Amino acid sequence: METRNPRRWWILIVLCLSTLVLVVDSMALTVAVPSMTADLGASAQDAQWILDSYILVLAGLLLTAGSLGDRFGRRKVMVIGLLLFGVASLAATYCTTPGEVIAARTAMGVGGALIMPSTLSILITVFDEEERGRAMAAWGAVSMLGLVGSPVLGGVLIDHFTWHSIFFINVPVVVLAVLAAFTLMPESKGPWQKPDPLGAVLSAAGMTALIWWIIEIPQHGAFDGRSAVTLGVAVVALAGFVVWENVTPSPMVPLALFKHRNFSGGSLSLTLVQIGNGGLLLVLTQYLQFVLGYSPVKAGLAFVPLAIAALIGNGAGAGLAAKVGHRLLVLTGMVVMAAAFGLLATVSATTGFTVPAVALGLLGLGAGLAMPAAIGALMGTIPQDKAGVGSALNDTIQQAGTALGIAILGSLLTSGFTRQMPADAPEAAKHSIGGALEVAGGDGGLVRAARDAFTTSMSTTFTISAIGVLAAAVLAAVLMRDVRPQPAAAPAEEGVLVG
Repeated sequence: METRNPRRWWILIVLCLSTLVLVVDSMALTVAVPSMTADLGASAQDAQWILDSYILVLAGLLLTAGSLGDRFGRRKVMVIGLLLFGVASLAATYCTTPGEVIAARTAMGVGGALIMPSTLSILITVFDEEERGRAMAAWGAVSMLGLVGSPVLGGVLIDHFTWHSIFFINVPVVVLAVLAAFTLMPESKGPWQKPDPLGAVLSAAGMTALIWWIIEIPQHGAFDGRSAVTLGVAVVALAGFVVWENVTPSPMVPLALFKHRNFSGGSLSLTLVQIGNGGLLLVLTQYLQFVLGYSPVKAGLAFVPLAIAALIGNGAGAGLAAKVGHRLLVLTGMVVMAAAFGLLATVSATTGFTVPAVALGLLGLGAGLAMPAAIGALMGTIPQDKAGVGSALNDTIQQAGTALGIAILGSLLTSGFTRQMPADAPEAAKHSIGGALEVAGGDGGLVRAARDAFTTSMSTTFTISAIGVLAAAVLAAVLMRDVRPQPAAAPAEEGVLVG
């Protein structure tokens, strides 16, 4: 008897559009950072906060948002998130100061937190084990198409308009996704469960404090003054959260998921990968524009090898997963990614684009093989009634990794650049390559020194990235197992779909 939702492939379109909103925003924004910071007079710290304010709020609210979706309806929560994301994006087009952009990005983070867990949780409740691999491959392929198109589109918009237009491209995608959600998607939710307000407060406070501490490390150090207080709040809140979730009869987050080797191995290895990836786009965009002198459009096109190779890896991985298992795909993909970061670590001010292009191709191929396989393995361990919060738990861990990567690699890049600059360079030139080029004027010696200092520091950050991804590969190999999850119960028994 057919128990599959007859509209499941149409539903996948909605999920792809919703994911596309987040991908387009993040990729287009990385291309816009140099233009935006120059126009706003933003410091290097401002630029980092423009990126990190979004991650800060997103990571803090993901677990609560996932549990809200399970409780009140995943479609409802996703649509609210889309609307908030769209309104905040529209507001960002009118921003004129770094503070205003950071405020808009914060609101977008709230919207993103509501969107992100819903997409994967709806996917695993709508598609059974037999079709889930194909659905996730299609979902991942659309994300890759967003990676191809959004930097180029972002570059074109910057060349012809201003960086404000970067945020406007989110609006039509949001409108399409909301209309498609109401037209094509039924509501889905888990069984009723007693709310866990203390768990929600502790998770939000703990994750927000943790990410805030990570972000502030470059400026205030890890254990000095207010950094120590922030870290203390994070440790106390997260420890309290873990204790409470283990003793309350109605926990918001099923921490027992970490007893599954595929969930713990997949989540933790993806976290290490995200630490390695965290600073990639920000660092490489600066290299392309400040060292190679690329325009925003050309800088966007430079990421095409990454996205095309990821599409190839994604397609190949979808076919190979059933034959060789998730574990081997994850291990192979992450080793290829580590090799790509190692290649990027060899780049100097005179290297040009050939080596980075090859490295980006390898990075995309490795990511296309590893990331969907790791996500597929861990999502297969999550029961349908906990799909939203289980997905959010994985997303939260990865977002923490991303924030940690941006903070660590951003700090290494900035401090390394300052150390490598000549002692007699102007003070304003020692903090960032953008500042150095701005004050250099016609001083060719200062320009060369800044570019050499930047690429030397960049090599250090990519070496750290390579080590992080290799560690992720080892972790995946040790923890993950190719055990096929038990078939999900029929939707009618789970009571997942409403309407």
